[in-house]
Amino acid sequence: MQFGIFTIADITPDPTTGRIPTENERLRSVVEQGRLAEEVGLDVFAIGEHHNPPFVTSSPTTTLAYLGAQTERIILSTATTLITTNDPVKIAEDYAMLQHLTGGRVDLVLGRGNTGPVYPWFGQDIRKGVEIAIENYDLLRRLWSEDVVDWEGRFRTPLQQFTSTPRPLDGVAPFVWHGSIRSPQIAEQAAYYGDGFLHNNIFWPMSHTRQMVQLYRERYAHYGHGTAAQAYVGLGGQAFMRKNSQDAVGEFRPYFDHAPVYGGGPSMEDFTAQTPLTVGSPEQVIERYLSMADSVGDYQRQMFLMDHAGLPQKTVLEQIELLGTEVVPVLRRELDARRPADVPAGPTHTARVAAAAAKDGAFDDAYKFETGDNWTGLRAEDARNLYPSQPPPLFAFERITS
Repeated sequence: MQFGIFTIADITPDPTTGRIPTENERLRSVVEQGRLAEEVGLDVFAIGEHHNPPFVTSSPTTTLAYLGAQTERIILSTATTLITTNDPVKIAEDYAMLQHLTGGRVDLVLGRGNTGPVYPWFGQDIRKGVEIAIENYDLLRRLWSEDVVDWEGRFRTPLQQFTSTPRPLDGVAPFVWHGSIRSPQIAEQAAYYGDGFLHNNIFWPMSHTRQMVQLYRERYAHYGHGTAAQAYVGLGGQAFMRKNSQDAVGEFRPYFDHAPVYGGGPSMEDFTAQTPLTVGSPEQVIERYLSMADSVGDYQRQMFLMDHAGLPQKTVLEQIELLGTEVVPVLRRELDARRPADVPAGPTHTARVAAAAAKDGAFDDAYKFETGDNWTGLRAEDARNLYPSQPPPLFAFERITS
């Protein structure tokens, strides 16, 4: 099973001191968290995507590439990539590029986002959000799986003889999780393609999470990808820990009470009773998260939000260390021991390449010049050398002779 942390890199005042980090401090704190996550043995680090204050996560690929150069093992993911307002062509290019640069340590959580104004900012209509998500993802899959794509849809200009570059590393596209907390259509989409479903249930009771995951599992089996138990499931989580549970409650309470996301709502006690938020000792966090599989079945990925509510960086790093050294080793041992042999482990590039090779044979990574017509910069004589029996690409020929 895979364990990791995710961040949305919000800039929130520390309610105990009033201090507000700068954008530069916040971005550098995210990178420091990612490095520590690898050092303490976590499997995944994920960053969200927002294009509005108080967040500084407008370019996940930039941040993940920078972190990828400073790490060796940890999977770099998103939480989430906006499939509705990003161009699928750019997603295909950016994450294939990140794949190559990190040796395959990349996957994505795709989602529609939860900020309404982002749609018109990027020229889209929020009322068509689900339709856009479905169409854009269909195109994204084709861009990764087909060397040359002819495509026409409702929400972007057509593509003719288009080749997305670079091609996916080893011929295997990044693994995709579909993230949703309330939309059955997205669970259906994940099941249809045989992708993963990540229910980031940090604000929801387990009864709702159970229903969404059950729907996804049933539809996954319906589409013939395997049994319901073999579907790829991920969950969200939150924890704040100290050796003594009373110390954890006392220290975290002002952050909870003033957090923009849940401050002024239910009490911390009510919130922890109804959602995955666990405030207490490492042993209490272990006990709580061992029970998640009882509700959703054996699952592949558990993510934790650790740096929210204005917590200072020193505290966040302490939390990540506790998670990696005291909580995750126990959870990993216990949950892996109960996972049946026919239920897959968390997806990795290495395992997926091996599976593809067993099914389709060895992958040839030689550059394919016989791809689409979107060539630029070739001289006519270069094209003739490549294809002595064929005319040069029309666009290159016109550039030379015009």
